Amino acid sequence: MRLDKFLSQQLGISRNYVSRELRAGLVAVDDEVVKTGAYKLKSDQQVAYDGTILQQLNGPRYFMLNKPQGYVCSTDDPSNPTILYFINEPVAHKLHSAGRLDIDTTGLVLLTDDGQWSHRITSPKHHCEKTYLVTLEHPISEDIEQKFLAGVQLNSEKTLTKSAKLEIIESQIARLTISEGRYHQVKRMFAAVGNHVIELHRERIGEIYLDPELGPGEYRALTSSEINSIQMPIF
Repeated sequence: MRLDKFLSQQLGISRNYVSRELRAGLVAVDDEVVKTGAYKLKSDQQVAYDGTILQQLNGPRYFMLNKPQGYVCSTDDPSNPTILYFINEPVAHKLHSAGRLDIDTTGLVLLTDDGQWSHRITSPKHHCEKTYLVTLEHPISEDIEQKFLAGVQLNSEKTLTKSAKLEIIESQIARLTISEGRYHQVKRMFAAVGNHVIELHRERIGEIYLDPELGPGEYRALTSSEINSIQMPIF
């Protein structure tokens, strides 16, 4: 691969900008400064930009993050810090979250640069289950479990929610499993039955559970079995 193409892909900048950085002597290949973008890069060579080593990516990447409050699940936000703050990986800006969480919601976030894989999680056609631990303002009445199974009417929605499983843990704490991804769905479901969500924590996406060893803001690569658990449905 040409060096200028590699740098453009890795840094997310235009070829013209790459040429300027090359002329400035900011790029080194195997510790030697290279100033021409036409340089043919071999797969075993090490490229550094302004002293930072750029790793050639061997296939798509998959991570899980234990998201804390106060961060948004976008790659760039002018007003709020993003979850990429925690990701110490080459060209982290190419990663995206497979299913977002609100700024005040904590727990499991999956990040990848594999668009087809994340689509299997986020597409409504695939009905990928997500489980949340919910803390509520008021005690949960026992009839809510049956209401959620039957589906509830959300404000400004035309159709009922799909059947959802509610497990009451304490009077104001429950575990909710849904298979949709409507806007602020969990909060709106409880609002529809007269309650208010105080804290929301995602524990599971599909068959991938948040690693209990990960503290808030910590992440790790997914295992092969976790990656492969997100499959296209069989009809």
